[in-house]
Amino acid sequence: QVQVVESGGGLVQAGGSLRLSCVASGSIFSIKMMAWHRQAPGKQRELVASITTTSITNYVDSVKGRFTISRDNAKNMLYLQMNSLKPEDTAVYYCYAAWGTSSLRGSWGQGTQVTVSS
Repeated sequence: QVQVVESGGGLVQAGGSLRLSCVASGSIFSIKMMAWHRQAPGKQRELVASITTTSITNYVDSVKGRFTISRDNAKNMLYLQMNSLKPEDTAVYYCYAAWGTSSLRGSWGQGTQVTVSS
């Protein structure tokens, strides 16, 4: 099993920055990919950014150039640096880990609220 816990959300003005953190525990060796998703009120959850074990990253178009996903394998940490925040970035942000050996499974964090005021 893999467990993930997020932290770092909050209230920020438009144009500001926040850094989200996620700590993974459990069967860390089996993690294949980690990602940040977000869900705004009344909208579906969407993938924001992902990073593989070889640090290949992927971003949704709306955050390219503003957000940076990174991981510190030694500390079992995942980060999302969010710059130039916009009101439309307001959402609950979730950490996600894809893990497994013989089959792939997923673990979600409880979510952290990010609110960007205009």
